[in-house]
Amino acid sequence: MKKSLIYIILILFIPSIIYGDNLYEEQLDKGLENSDAYSFFLIEKSRSDPSKAEETLITAMRYSPNLPAVYFELSKVTFSFSTQGIFQSFDYMIRGINTYTKNFWWSFIAVGSLFISFILSILLSIIIIVIVRLFRDMPLLSHDIMEQRSRIFLFLILLSAAAGPLLFIGGVLILLGIYMKRKDRFIVYLYLLFLLLLPLILKTSSVFFSIPSSNLLKGVVLVNESKNNRYALTALKNKNDDVALFSYALALKREGRYDEAIKIYNKLVSKKPDSKIYINLANCYFAIGEIETAKQLYEKAIQIKPLVSAFYNLSQIARISLDLEKGEEYFLYAQRLDSKAVSKFQSIFGHNPNRFVIDEVIPTSDIWRYAFRKEIKVSNFSLSTIPLSIIPFIAFFFILLFYMLNKHIKQRAYKCHKCGTILCARCEKKILWGNMCPECFKTLVRLHELDARERIARLQLVYEHQKRNRRMKNIFSFLMPGFAHIYAGEILNGLFFLWIFLFLISILVLNSIFITGEPYSSHIWIKWVSISLLIIIYFVSNIMTRRRISRGWL
Repeated sequence: MKKSLIYIILILFIPSIIYGDNLYEEQLDKGLENSDAYSFFLIEKSRSDPSKAEETLITAMRYSPNLPAVYFELSKVTFSFSTQGIFQSFDYMIRGINTYTKNFWWSFIAVGSLFISFILSILLSIIIIVIVRLFRDMPLLSHDIMEQRSRIFLFLILLSAAAGPLLFIGGVLILLGIYMKRKDRFIVYLYLLFLLLLPLILKTSSVFFSIPSSNLLKGVVLVNESKNNRYALTALKNKNDDVALFSYALALKREGRYDEAIKIYNKLVSKKPDSKIYINLANCYFAIGEIETAKQLYEKAIQIKPLVSAFYNLSQIARISLDLEKGEEYFLYAQRLDSKAVSKFQSIFGHNPNRFVIDEVIPTSDIWRYAFRKEIKVSNFSLSTIPLSIIPFIAFFFILLFYMLNKHIKQRAYKCHKCGTILCARCEKKILWGNMCPECFKTLVRLHELDARERIARLQLVYEHQKRNRRMKNIFSFLMPGFAHIYAGEILNGLFFLWIFLFLISILVLNSIFITGEPYSSHIWIKWVSISLLIIIYFVSNIMTRRRISRGWL
């Protein structure tokens, strides 16, 4: 798949490859600062010629300063087991991560994969807890029903299965939660809170799945990240919202269609005066030679909000008007506001209107808000057979039900701590010290009530039972962190290790699925951080768990 994408890039961008420098200048004249297609070609070239890899990638960084893939490749190329190599590699990695703030799709996909991993890992953790504890605790519920027939009505909770798997899991968790320790019941409330927020969670998940296919958003992103104007002209034509209109007008202006851009900007500024709109409108007037009009519009922009681009553009206009003193004054003011921005403006300076004065664009943070404001179809991912709006009410009812059950059910079956025999206060009249059955109590406490043969037989039975338990815990400790804790009844501690482990695995899987559709778009830093933490969590958890098992603490 990756090779086919590279071939497509090679076919579509042969001029970029042959006439790279000329095309780069032409793109700057169109207001485009990121040539990602050519940078991907340079990444491939660096891999085929390792001796010049760093030099090639630095060129790619010049062509696409906001493309994380270039920095991640540089991080790999410059790494060596030396102080300089390590620090240089780490520096490129950090710079690559910092570019996420200027690259919507990379940040969107990264956050999306982390969010989906978070939700998926919680669900998987709860499912594992339900499966493990189902075989451990359902015999206790059966015992209670045999002793008190009215408790059979508790199984009515399982009718929630008709509403979908998520509510069914909630119903089973309530039944199991009755036999959990007080602190472990937090898990039941946590899952019910998850159900309470389910409509919001599914809406957010739907945004991450559906937005990447939105041509409208692609057009907005491409023009505001200075990557492509022509796609935006097609995708944003006849759109009516302010963000799309602003972006469409910007693409028109960069392509030299100034009159059309002026009409749209005038329409926008009549609805709501904004310094960014005034600056871009002024740039249009500058391009058609109406310098005084442009100057007045820059001054209006400054009155609303003093942006660095307004002062820099005024300094440029003052200089071509030979008002050098005023030009220097505006330039120094722009530098005081943001010297890095001014340096960037100067680095792309040219006599073309798109390079002589600087346009304002919609920042990545605003594009994020725009993406989440879009109307989308919320999917329930086949997790519910009832409308999502009803689930929070059912979840709230479950919370009250679980609270009332814990408050009013005082007599609950339990297992003998020593031999695993199931008993309760009804059948034994009283709970003996240490949750032991009468036989174990006699064996360990009332020694005079049993002869030596009976006592030894009982101790042998207890030993075999506990040996089997320890064997199972040791096996589970190798399977997955937290598994042994859940089996042993320390469910909250087990959830902590299990959730972190499953979260890191989910990130690794989704990191290869949630990609931007471009080559080399894998978030390599997330991958390596996840693998490192997975190894640490697994071995630390295993060592701690086996140590506790050997000492009888688990």
